[in-house]
Amino acid sequence: MDIDWAALGSVFGVGLVATVALVGLFTLGLIGLSKQEQAAAQGGSAALARSGAYACFALCTAAVAYGVYLIVA
Repeated sequence: MDIDWAALGSVFGVGLVATVALVGLFTLGLIGLSKQEQAAAQGGSAALARSGAYACFALCTAAVAYGVYLIVA
């Protein structure tokens, strides 16, 4: 049995980058929601923070759905 180390390293690298990107997007969404609560508490408009947070969550959902599609297809 022979292991293709280059392919294994490639899969590891892509998995690591995808994981960091998804966690980063989700974190940005949570930060956006917390900023929305702060802006609402101070009487300001929170629409930009809320829409940015929802966009981050939508991108996370799309990335996960694409990953499931790749696994199933």
